[in-house]
Amino acid sequence: MDVRLTDKPIILTVDDDAIVLNLVIEALKDSYTVRPFNSGHAALAYLKTNTADLILLDHNMPGMTGLEVLGQLQFNEKTRSIPVVFLTGSEDGADEITALEKGAVDYLHKPFRAPALRSRVHLQIELFHHRMHLEELVTKRTEEVSRAYDKLAQRDRVTLELLAQASDMRDHDTGMHIERTTAFAKILVDDLMENPQAGYELTHQDAQDITDAMKLHDLGKLAMPDAVLLKPGRLTTEEFTVIKTHPTHGYNMLVQAIDKMSADGLLLSAVDIAYGHHEKWDGTGYPRGLKGHQIPLSARIAAIADVYDALTSARPYKRAFTPDEAFKIIYNDSGTHFDPYLVEILKRHEADYTKIATENRDNVFAAAVTGQLNPLMQY
Repeated sequence: MDVRLTDKPIILTVDDDAIVLNLVIEALKDSYTVRPFNSGHAALAYLKTNTADLILLDHNMPGMTGLEVLGQLQFNEKTRSIPVVFLTGSEDGADEITALEKGAVDYLHKPFRAPALRSRVHLQIELFHHRMHLEELVTKRTEEVSRAYDKLAQRDRVTLELLAQASDMRDHDTGMHIERTTAFAKILVDDLMENPQAGYELTHQDAQDITDAMKLHDLGKLAMPDAVLLKPGRLTTEEFTVIKTHPTHGYNMLVQAIDKMSADGLLLSAVDIAYGHHEKWDGTGYPRGLKGHQIPLSARIAAIADVYDALTSARPYKRAFTPDEAFKIIYNDSGTHFDPYLVEILKRHEADYTKIATENRDNVFAAAVTGQLNPLMQY
C-alpha cells in the first residue's frame, strides 16, 4: 500500500553526492516534502511501499545509473506515471536526448539555481496533477458510457428475445424450440472455437453473434398465414410453397432493421441464418439453392441444430424420433443435406445433444418410421 504521511507534494531526489542532496532539500523544503536517496536501489526500494509526486534523478551514479533507474520506473506500472526530472552535471547533449526519449519530462544541469529548480519542479507537479485529473475524468466518462452501452445492449437483447419467442410460439406449443436449437448450435460453435480448422475459423465475437442470432432463425414465420402454419394435417404442394417463403421473409425483416440502424455482427449473422438455414449442402435446398461453402457457415450450423430439434420433437403430423434415430438420419444425410465436417463434430457431442433433447420435454419419445413424416414438411 502506498504511504503518504504529508499533505505536501513528495519529491524524491536521488544523487550520490550528499552536498547536492542537501542543496535540493534546502531549495524545496518550504513547499515540498523531500525524500533524499544516495542510490537508485534505495529509491526503488522506497517506492515499493510509498509514492511520490516527482523524482529528481542524477545521471551518473555508481551501481545503477540514472537511465537504469528510469528504465525500472517505466517498467513498473505503479511508478511509470511519476514525472522524472534529470538533475545532472553531465554536459553531454546525447545524454539529455536519451533521457527525454526514454521518458524523462525535463533535464536540468548542475550546478542549479534554487529559483530555477523550484520553478521547474512546480511546473511539472502542476502538469502531473492536471494529467491525473484528466485521466480520472476520462476513466469516469468511459465507465459512464460503458454502463449506458451495456444498458442499451441489454434492452436490444431483450427485444430480440421477445421477437424470437413470438416467432417460435407461432407454430410451437412452447417457446423452447429456440432455446434448444440455440443450445445445439452453441455446442458446434464451441467445438469450432476449440479446434480451429481452415475454412471454419471463428472469432470470439463471431461465436457469440452466431449463438445469439440462432434465436431469430425462424423470424420469417411471423409472416406465414395461420391456416398454413398451424395446419394439423399434411400440407398441399401449394401450402408447402408458402411455408418455403419464410426464410425470405425473415431476410427482408432483418435487412430492413439493418437499413434503419448500423449493422453489427449479430444482425448480419441473423440475416445469414434466417435466409440460409434451409439450404442444403448439395444445392437442393431453398430459397436460393446454394451449395457447399456458398452457404454461410452460420446457416450450416443452424441447419443441423434446427433439423435435430425438429426430428426429436413431436408435431401434429408426426411423433418424435428418439435421439439415436435422429442422429442416424442426420448422418445418412451428411454430404447431401448437411456439411460433412460439421456432422463429424456432431458425432463427438451425441451425449450433449441427447441431454438437451430429452430435458423438459412434454412428449414421450416413441419409435417412428419415415412414412409417419409429412413428406412435404420433413425437417
